[in-house]
Amino acid sequence: MSFLSNILHDRKIAILAADGFDESQLFSPKKALEDAGAEVVIVSLNKGEIKAWEHDHWGKSIEVDTALSDCSSDEFDGLVIPGGEKIPDDMYQDKRVAEFIKEFVYDGKSIASICHGTRMLISNNMVKGKTLSTWPALKKEVINSGARWKDDETVSHKGLVTTRCSGESQSFNRKMIETFAISPLMKKSLLH
Repeated sequence: MSFLSNILHDRKIAILAADGFDESQLFSPKKALEDAGAEVVIVSLNKGEIKAWEHDHWGKSIEVDTALSDCSSDEFDGLVIPGGEKIPDDMYQDKRVAEFIKEFVYDGKSIASICHGTRMLISNNMVKGKTLSTWPALKKEVINSGARWKDDETVSHKGLVTTRCSGESQSFNRKMIETFAISPLMKKSLLH
C-alpha cells in the first residue's frame, strides 16, 4: 500500500472497541491507518485497557485513549468498528454507543466495519438502504434491517465499508483508507 502512505496525514480516526474484540480486526486496520498517516484513537465505554479474543483464548490488550463520555464524533473524520464474537451485549445495547455511531451517520462521515462489528450498525437501525458484507451468520439480520447483503470480500457503499472477516484485511484496509481519504471531498461536493 505504498502509494497510500501519508494519504490520511490530516485525518483523525476513531476505533470503537470493547473487551472481546477480534485481535486482528483491531490491530490490522489500526496499523494500516497509521501507515497511511492517520491519527488513530481507541474509544471504548471506559478508560483503561481492553483485551482481544484470539481464536480460543484471550489475546493482546490495548490501552483505551478516551471513554465515550469524554469525546464526540465531531473530533473525528471517520470511524472503524472491529468485530469479535466475545464483545459483550452491553456494547451493542449501550445508548452512548448508538449515539456516537449515529453522529457519524448523520454527519455523512465514513464508517468501516468488520464482521460482527456491523451488528452495532444493524441493531441501531443504521443500515437501511445500504449494501454490505458481513459474516454469513448475520445475513438474516442484515436483510431484516432493510439492507442488502452481498457475499463479497469487501463492500463499499455510500461511505460504509464492510467485510466478512479479518482474513480479508488487505482488501478491507485498502478500501477503508481510500474511503477515508475521499470522504471529506465527497461531503463537500454534496453540499455545493
